[in-house]
Amino acid sequence: MPKEVGKQYRALLKQYIDNQSEEGLYFGQQFSRQFIEKNIAPEEVISMHKTGVAELFPDLPTELMLTYDFLIEMMIHYGLALQEHQSLIRKQEEIRVEMNLATKVQDTLLKTKIPEIKGLDIGYLTKPAKQMSGDYIYFLNETGNSACVAVADVIGKGIPAALCMSMVKFGMDSLQKENTSPHHVLDIVNRIVEKSVDESMFISMFYGKYNADLSTFSYASAGHEPALLFKASNRTFVELDAKGLLLGVQPNVVYEERSVELEKGDFIVIMTDGVTEVRTEDGFIDQTEIEAMIEEVSEDSAQEIANSLYDKLASLQNFILHDDFTIVIFKKTDDV
Repeated sequence: MPKEVGKQYRALLKQYIDNQSEEGLYFGQQFSRQFIEKNIAPEEVISMHKTGVAELFPDLPTELMLTYDFLIEMMIHYGLALQEHQSLIRKQEEIRVEMNLATKVQDTLLKTKIPEIKGLDIGYLTKPAKQMSGDYIYFLNETGNSACVAVADVIGKGIPAALCMSMVKFGMDSLQKENTSPHHVLDIVNRIVEKSVDESMFISMFYGKYNADLSTFSYASAGHEPALLFKASNRTFVELDAKGLLLGVQPNVVYEERSVELEKGDFIVIMTDGVTEVRTEDGFIDQTEIEAMIEEVSEDSAQEIANSLYDKLASLQNFILHDDFTIVIFKKTDDV
């Protein structure tokens, strides 16, 4: 502690005791800036004050002076705790800035464009549970008569999940002029993920392709939630499930491909587990409840169906999502 600072402090202390004026308090407040500028710790300030009091009042009881020693020890530990706290705040701020940047990069990387196919109405909605999403939607317009969609879900969250998604996007982008049959797409993406992603990270994916000429929807799944087919003619639901291992588990996987035919008013609902595993205070929502919610708005547009399902399920959770929420709707609108 600089001796000159201690000398000035004792002078200010004596001046205030002698005059007890507002001016003396003001000078003290201004002088305190020197403590920060010269990096003087709180316990050093108290020690400085103790020395000043001892000079001004030499006859004070020893017991009273000992209280300053007690306070000095307290301030030593307080100062250390304060430094640690401030260090944590700085680190949290650095992480926040990095997360904001990563989120912007993710939003840019994962942008996708809805295909425009005659007779097909497409709607989708994705909401992250936290700042960064582990869900991914990718649309591919192969020709004017077909539309493809991939819905993926990383087992894991945050920046590692976002990095996994970038590898999935890389795989999807490489298929722009390739065979886009569902089983082939999952095979290619799986090989890329298996080579490039940490073995602790796994990804589920549902990939579907709508053929407007045939009114068929072909699909394959890599351990993903089954999609739902709503049949408008009898207002029933059919699960669209296909056998296939999660992406990234092993390099050589055979993915089963299936196909269904759509009629006017029929639609496909593709979801992640943030939709199918909604939790409330009473437990998980049953699939029949989800189907009832969808059927209630089945006459609406694809986007309205997606929005309505989100609003209803989110309200059951008090709009606090426990997992990323993603839904895609492919709805046939005419008989062409």
